[in-house]
Amino acid sequence: MSVTVKEVEYIASLARLSFSEEEKEKLTHQLNDILNYMEQLNTLDTSDVEPLAQVIESNNVLREDTVRSGLTREDALRNAPARTEKFFKVPKVIGER
Repeated sequence: MSVTVKEVEYIASLARLSFSEEEKEKLTHQLNDILNYMEQLNTLDTSDVEPLAQVIESNNVLREDTVRSGLTREDALRNAPARTEKFFKVPKVIGER
């Protein structure tokens, strides 16, 4: 399977990109190199290789979850530039352009 300049132009149009003729030629060559490399990888025998979720093994390095109290509403709103009794007050953004 190989990529043509026409296909590069089509992909570029889908991505709303524009390229010079030299760039199209270069991208065509690069995409074909990638596909050739993928064909080489497909020839490898991986029947004895166990599927992995991660490339390297790692243990959970996160701390244990512990329940603790959070901020009170008053503490959370204390430094707010604008607020109501219970909420942060922000400028209206819906419908404006």
